[in-house]
Amino acid sequence: MYPIFTIVHRTRRSFLSLGRTALHWCKWTFRRRAWFILPALFLVSACEGRQSVLDPSGADARRLYDLALVLFVGAAVLWLLVGGLFVYVTRINPRAMSRRAAEALIIGGGVIFPVVLLGGLLIYSLPLMSAQRSAPDGMRIHVTAEQWWWRVEYELPDGSRVTSANELRLPVGQRTGLVLNAQNVIHALWIPALGGKADMIPGRETYLSFLPEKVGIFRGQCAEFCGASHALMAFEAVTMTPDAFAEWLDAQAKDALVPETPAAIRGAEVFAREGCGACHTVRGTPATGLVGPDLTHVGGRVSLGAGILGVTIDDFANWLGHTDALKPEVDMPTYDFLSQDDLIALAAYLEGLK
Repeated sequence: MYPIFTIVHRTRRSFLSLGRTALHWCKWTFRRRAWFILPALFLVSACEGRQSVLDPSGADARRLYDLALVLFVGAAVLWLLVGGLFVYVTRINPRAMSRRAAEALIIGGGVIFPVVLLGGLLIYSLPLMSAQRSAPDGMRIHVTAEQWWWRVEYELPDGSRVTSANELRLPVGQRTGLVLNAQNVIHALWIPALGGKADMIPGRETYLSFLPEKVGIFRGQCAEFCGASHALMAFEAVTMTPDAFAEWLDAQAKDALVPETPAAIRGAEVFAREGCGACHTVRGTPATGLVGPDLTHVGGRVSLGAGILGVTIDDFANWLGHTDALKPEVDMPTYDFLSQDDLIALAAYLEGLK
């Protein structure tokens, strides 16, 4: 059995040879790729926006951002240590080491320091997720992930629920709990600018909560591959002042507006004639379907089709006439057989449901 000093000595000679080769390759690579690396640094400096983890707008996202910085610094310290040792034994002092120095290098630099550093980072990071994973005592929103859209139900103090879809509204300055479920396959809810993400598993209830700090509109996304339209399963998260949120929720609990314009009235007739009420609910009308999204106030939402279109009449007409092309394998049929007048009328009716 070889003594540790012999092993270290032979390993060190191989390390020296490998180090010289690696340094030569790095110099050659850097010269060739410097013109590509430098512009990339300017791109990284612009990592902000409504779906960026580097631009936090909530307490939970800010906590995760701070955690990422701490982990990055820890990784940088570890990398600098290893890199420094690499340069020291290959360039600065490439002479043979004593047995005592070799053993100290292996035990201290290869065992003790990484264990202390990584253990400290682990102890620091584990407690940070507890606040966002627990179900708070405040307001609760039930979110069910479908294929491929989001059913959103706001639980009122009396236990009743106000149903919406493909949009999440949150009051600023208050922690709101999300009760998460899924249909058909596993999904995951993620709003990078507001906090972390959680899996949504059929038959299993999970929890997530957010404490927004800024008023704005942020983009959420399914973070678990769920099928052909996974990339198109997005949603808008709208953060509002508490008073504005209370006013909005009160309006959402009311029945749908009665169509007034000739186009909207004709569109309501087309909606009833084509059997849209078998899948969709429009409160205050005979439409009570539960298969698809609730359309009672669909015209007042920020987006259509789970975050892929706006909410103008043209957007509604585009969605109705090209559903399968805009969202592959979606369950909703395409109404391209309607006349142009009926299609525009139906779009006008839906756009008016605010």
